[in-house]
Amino acid sequence: MRILICVGSNRRNGNTDRIVGLIAAELRSLADQHQAPLEVETLHLGSVEINPCRGCRACFDRGVDKCPLKDDLLEVKGKMVQADGLLVASPVYVDDVSGLTKNWIDRLAHVCHRPEFAGKCAYLVATTGSTPAGHALGTLFTALSTWGFHIAGQAGFKMGALTAPDQVESRHGPRARTVARQLFTAIHKKAAAYPSLRALAVFRIQQRYWQAAEQSSLDYRIWRERGWLDPRCSFYAPNKAGALKVALARLAGSAISGFVS
Repeated sequence: MRILICVGSNRRNGNTDRIVGLIAAELRSLADQHQAPLEVETLHLGSVEINPCRGCRACFDRGVDKCPLKDDLLEVKGKMVQADGLLVASPVYVDDVSGLTKNWIDRLAHVCHRPEFAGKCAYLVATTGSTPAGHALGTLFTALSTWGFHIAGQAGFKMGALTAPDQVESRHGPRARTVARQLFTAIHKKAAAYPSLRALAVFRIQQRYWQAAEQSSLDYRIWRERGWLDPRCSFYAPNKAGALKVALARLAGSAISGFVS
């Protein structure tokens, strides 16, 4: 099992880092208990070069490898592709994710059209001083679910300006360990193989859109090559969703697609 942790804070050993440390420690403990091989990598988005998106659409129209920004994005994306699960942790700045985190999301916008992370689990974490974390978690949920991730859960931690390590453990240790258990269990039990009704319906909406789209576009070609345009295809990845759920999702998605296409 390979888990990638993306930390969207420039502040090393700050609140977000400390919460992530507790989660990572519990993930390793769980792996030991289950005698399961585990590799956890923590990637600080501030330590890699991901430049702001220029909006040139090269990734949409010609492929992400044609992006004129020759930075570390492809390396970061490669780590995401190789991982079985992803934990994203961002501090809350002005009621939303940090600029580092939002920039990472923006540079992966092409994945919204080609949800290549289906079949993988993700967990969303936001840390705040005292304000609610709901909006930031909503930003993360919208992006990662659109990329195809199965969202195993989400959690906000109110930390104050900077919480000492011993206080982080006493105040937030139990909840951090719950986060770890939920993510570990979701990956271990392959929860992503059972997409939600919402996820199945979103696939159907996109499928209907690309079936009717311009056939020369890169998006169309990718959908065709991956078999997603086949009317018998019900999701981006092989899944074990029940026949009734799939039927209901396709019915709902087909109806909704008439209003959004």
